[in-house]
This record gives sequence, C-alpha cells and structure tokens, in this order.
Amino acid sequence: MTATPVRVALVDDDALTLELHRSYVERLDGFAVVAECGGARAALTALADPAIAADLVLLDMSMPDGTGLDVLRHLRAAGSTIDVIAVTSMRDAATVRATASLGVVQYLVKPFTFATFRERMTEYRALHERAAHAVGSATQEEIDRLLSTGRSPAPAPLPKGLSGDTLDLVGTALRARPLTASEAAASTGLSRVVARRYL
Repeated sequence: MTATPVRVALVDDDALTLELHRSYVERLDGFAVVAECGGARAALTALADPAIAADLVLLDMSMPDGTGLDVLRHLRAAGSTIDVIAVTSMRDAATVRATASLGVVQYLVKPFTFATFRERMTEYRALHERAAHAVGSATQEEIDRLLSTGRSPAPAPLPKGLSGDTLDLVGTALRARPLTASEAAASTGLSRVVARRYL
C-alpha cells in the first residue's frame, strides 16, 4: 500500500519562485503540491479551505500584502498546527527567532540547491511519518527525535576543496562587517583568491 503523500502548499509572491518550488516538490517521492499562493492573503484563504487540507506550507517571509510572520501568527491564533517551513532570503536574527517561536519546522535561506531542498524535505517527511504513527505515551527518546528533526539539521556538506575551519574564519570576519575579497584576505591572512572563493 502506497503511503499518503504529504500535501504541500506553496506561498511566494514571485511566480518564478513558485514554479521552481513546485518543480522541486514534484521531483520528490511522497509529496504533492495542493495549493500555490502568490501572497499572504491568498495563503490565508487557501489554508482555511478544508478541501486543500495541506500538511505543510513552504512559506516566504516577505510579500507585498503581508509577511510570512503575519500568516504564521494568524494560523496559530486560529489554532492551526499545520507544519511550516520558512523559505526566504530574510536571515536577520529577529525574523529567525520569531519564526522559531511560532513553530516552524525548518528555515531555508534562498537561494538553495535542489540537494539542500531534498535533504530538508526528507527530514521533514521522517518527522511527519513519526508523528502520524505515534500512539499512546511517548518515551523521552521518541520526544527528543520528534523535536530534533527539522530543528537542528545537519550542516550541508561543503563543496570539494573547501575547509570548514577556513569557512568559519571568513564567516567570523564577515559578521563584523561586509568585506570585499581584498579586505577579507587582509583580515584573515588568506590570499585574495582563497578569500574570494569562500565569499
């Protein structure tokens, strides 16, 4: 018997991004797109429709008619426990904290590769299936597994030839202030070519 696919609603104000995300979802087994929404208001209307019955929302945080946080707050205030993955270019700490407090299960920073998307969706699918099959009282180990999947994903593997230590060094320098390749090289002691590669 085939497992029921995870029903996914896509929310993004950019039509090309919606198309890309739909194509990504369609390449995965066990997922089906059930709604595509071009803004916050359209998302709230679609997600309130029992015929759509989405399990998961891939939610942009920045849209002209309202933010993803507005959508999340409205859903939670209405008692919805629908799973949400934030899919956004916003990476400020306040937004990340706010989405976490509203129960997002993943936070994907645009742009990302299909490999990263597939990994996160696979992790989500495992979480979704464990939650669906949970019965009775959970053990501490089961609770830990349910809460950790999607909250602390393993870092994506670095491209060949890049070092985690050097990436951390460049990242630390960049967190202090924006840098050009030459400035990053001077700040870190790396060659300009290496600094540029890590940037």
